[in-house]
Amino acid sequence: MIARTVPRTSSAVGLAVLALLSAPGLCAAQPGAAAADAAVPEPRHLELADYLDWERVSDPQLSPDLTKMVYTRHWVDKIADQWRSSVWITDADGSGARFLLEGSSPRWSPDGTRIAYVAEGEPKGAQIHVRWMDAAGGTTQITRVEKAPTDLQWSPDGKQIAFVSLVPTRTDWQIDMPKPPEGAKWTESPRIVESVTYRRDRQGFIEEGFRQVFVVTAEGGTPRQLTDGEYHSGGDLSWTPDGSEILFSSLRDDEWEYAIRESDVYAVNVRSGAIRQLTTRKGVDQDPVVSPDGKWVAYTGYDWTDDTYIDSKLHLMRLDGSDVRVLTPELDRSPFGLMWAEDSSGVYFNVSDSGTRNLHFAPVGGGARQITDGEHMLTVSMLRGGVGIGVATSAQEPDDVYAVNLGSGEMVRFTNVNEDVLAGVELGEVEEIWYDSVGDQRIQGWIVKPPGFDPQREEKYPLMLAIHGGPHGMYNTGFSFSWQEHAANGYVVLYTNPRGSSGYGSAFGNAIKWAYPSQDYDDLMRGVDEVLARGYVDAERLYVYGCSGGGVLTAWVVGHTERFAAASSNCPVTNWLSFVGTTDGPSYWYRNFEKDFWEDPSEHLRRSPIMYVGNVTTPTMLMTGVDDLRTPISQTEEYYQALKMRKVPTAMVRFNEEYHGTSSKPSNFLRTQLYHRHWFERWGEHDGEDPPAAADDGEGDEEPTVD
Repeated sequence: MIARTVPRTSSAVGLAVLALLSAPGLCAAQPGAAAADAAVPEPRHLELADYLDWERVSDPQLSPDLTKMVYTRHWVDKIADQWRSSVWITDADGSGARFLLEGSSPRWSPDGTRIAYVAEGEPKGAQIHVRWMDAAGGTTQITRVEKAPTDLQWSPDGKQIAFVSLVPTRTDWQIDMPKPPEGAKWTESPRIVESVTYRRDRQGFIEEGFRQVFVVTAEGGTPRQLTDGEYHSGGDLSWTPDGSEILFSSLRDDEWEYAIRESDVYAVNVRSGAIRQLTTRKGVDQDPVVSPDGKWVAYTGYDWTDDTYIDSKLHLMRLDGSDVRVLTPELDRSPFGLMWAEDSSGVYFNVSDSGTRNLHFAPVGGGARQITDGEHMLTVSMLRGGVGIGVATSAQEPDDVYAVNLGSGEMVRFTNVNEDVLAGVELGEVEEIWYDSVGDQRIQGWIVKPPGFDPQREEKYPLMLAIHGGPHGMYNTGFSFSWQEHAANGYVVLYTNPRGSSGYGSAFGNAIKWAYPSQDYDDLMRGVDEVLARGYVDAERLYVYGCSGGGVLTAWVVGHTERFAAASSNCPVTNWLSFVGTTDGPSYWYRNFEKDFWEDPSEHLRRSPIMYVGNVTTPTMLMTGVDDLRTPISQTEEYYQALKMRKVPTAMVRFNEEYHGTSSKPSNFLRTQLYHRHWFERWGEHDGEDPPAAADDGEGDEEPTVD
């Protein structure tokens, strides 16, 4: 349980008052709590079909007068097989939740009379709309742009809305083609590519052009482009309080295509379009937010490094770019979602740390402190009236909207969108563990146990080891439908944060620099040993899977140990040599090796799972989206063909209508769950010698790990 639920009988006295929590009459009641004399039904287990009724919430926004809240509610369209979004509204006490409109990203106008949001419009695609919040509820489409607008921000006077949109360009060589004969059907002209990055996952081929900052009047009309040039501009936009400038992030440098870990903060004059640069160091400066009094700019960043992972710091500077200081010098975690206190006394921000996420505050004078505390993932998205509003989840509670008292750090819940789905459902217990790995490193993980778990039962449980992607990702304490559903089918699920994970500081995240996979493999195997030592897992029924970076490590695992009965390497990289030139982010991945492969290919080879395919005996399935541009399906095909040539049991599952990952379509999520269990159950128990223990130093009878 994260926090108390707002009582449905409270009067609408304003969220700031409700959040005090200590006031009389705010003793919470659980939504849908049964009467004492009502019959209690037998608990059931989570079912895969429940996913089709699952909902998510995001982006809650309080009205300026604190009497209303809007948020985006996401639900599964079972007919169209996709997630859809709509905006809902509630009273300040959490009562009266009701549908407001189709769309997403709602933003209150400064005076609270209107809401700007994004929805389908004319002539096509996403457009900005404005809805009046009076009794009439009139709606106006205010943009008719060619490309979808993002990052909506009202001007302080409520007369304009800033946004970011792509301005297309086109490469067209002027060649002198002969005129085709009448009636001829010549082949369409080829696509001409001259940019470094020409494809993006979930987009396909990038339409040539640059993201630019625009403003449009709140009544509608022709948007006015403020930035130009062959540079991308945008990120989080922030108006100055007087409405004269908008701050944004960019890298306005001719070599921007080849730069990684570099950006700067700029300001554009809304009237003239003049641009001035506020930061100049080599490194990352981004996400600027201007203080309410207009004196300061908070932003995140770090000095340039060739490290593959580094945590950002919270910085402060004057509006003219002077007096730069670091507000979080001792915090070895990355701040994000910066929000100024209403009196400009300091900055609130979110921090992910050791599988949790909480709200922090840094005064302008220094001395950052943590506001909330708990085993949850809390993301606060806005502040108003001494209250923070955001979304939180814990191990057995899905995402819901929460309010945070900024003084006490106490939290109250305002939605319970999956109450109907989880009514009467017995979920699996989630246990946090810490264990020792090679090099005296402490590793954090979690064990999801089947409902009704009995550690003494005669038949021991099968184990799934789940490996996260990134590789600089972080598994956390949030609710997972996937793992709970596997647990409901009798599996113990282990998930851990091996070296390279974020949330544990720069040194831990950078431990796999030029050595991935390496000791992260040892961390995973030690986690399996930790669970086996507890005595309730069947050592002959160990299974492993992961996607993206988790797919890399799964392919690495089966090339370095025979202890797993079956594996599923999903959307993996198997050959770094062929990957770096075919992924959608080449400028980044080319820099994740000490030397380019044309200078010395040895590092690319020794880090490629395919180089160890000769060791594989584990039945290994591969699952990848046919449209994947992050880890292209050719990586899967290379590994599949090598396994087939060695007559290792394998299958290649090619997911239709999927880019990176296998679960963006609701039906494909269901298939992913079922295919995993089908493959694991098909191969049942381990069919080799007794599984070896993880080596103490990364070396031993098995193939040595990468140094």
